[in-house]
Amino acid sequence: MPYRIDISCPPHDALDQLVQLGALDIEPVSDGLAAIIPDGVTPDAVAGALGVARVAVSPAVGRDHGSVWLLRPRAVRIGSILVAPPEVAAPPDALRLTDSTVFGTGHHPTTALCVEALEEALTTAVPDSVLDVGTGSGVLALTALMMGVSRAVGLDIDAAALKVAAEHARLNNVADRLQLVLGGPDVVDGAWPLVVANVLAAPLIKMAPVLVRRVGCRGRLILSGIPWSLESEVRQTYQRLGMPHIRSETRAGWTVLVAQPSW
Repeated sequence: MPYRIDISCPPHDALDQLVQLGALDIEPVSDGLAAIIPDGVTPDAVAGALGVARVAVSPAVGRDHGSVWLLRPRAVRIGSILVAPPEVAAPPDALRLTDSTVFGTGHHPTTALCVEALEEALTTAVPDSVLDVGTGSGVLALTALMMGVSRAVGLDIDAAALKVAAEHARLNNVADRLQLVLGGPDVVDGAWPLVVANVLAAPLIKMAPVLVRRVGCRGRLILSGIPWSLESEVRQTYQRLGMPHIRSETRAGWTVLVAQPSW
């Protein structure tokens, strides 16, 4: 598990040394520097690289279910959307998300890839609704609403995630446009012109027969949470179900797939 270090009166080359050690996040603090260090690097190795006797070690906080490591919540821009914690100064049109253990802070590559795919899809036409499967914090459903989609349905098998998503909908004044439902794509009926699912490769493959039925005629399906090594397996699963691949993009080892029904 990555850990946090704090260094008082750091040497002049401390920043370069921490980067070479693979620090996951670095920022100035009142009396020096703080950083998150990978668990493969020992505190003694850090102290030795910095030329100090010791460094103060404390637990690091993992965000996005421990897949993103940041010293503190901060704003992040993805395309035209600025995602910001409530306590951070930001323009009125920023998407506000609280700091929680639920996946979807905006910092994970899969979230960024999905937001960019949503934005690309909505430049062609803005549908009246979107289905967000595995909504987590609600970031993708809320992004779609901020981009002009009239209403959204967010699904999640985690009741705690739905509570967080509901809080975020209220925080962003769109609670009346977001419906939250406990469960997967089998608990709702009908089809949507735009469906997004940022979960993991195994659930995407398992739910594929149901998920494709949630995509309307000439609709669009955005899938992510897919490690690059499993991209072809997920893509072929959906192609066999009549969802030809439109495009894909990979970043930091994660892939987003965009597909469109053949019907």
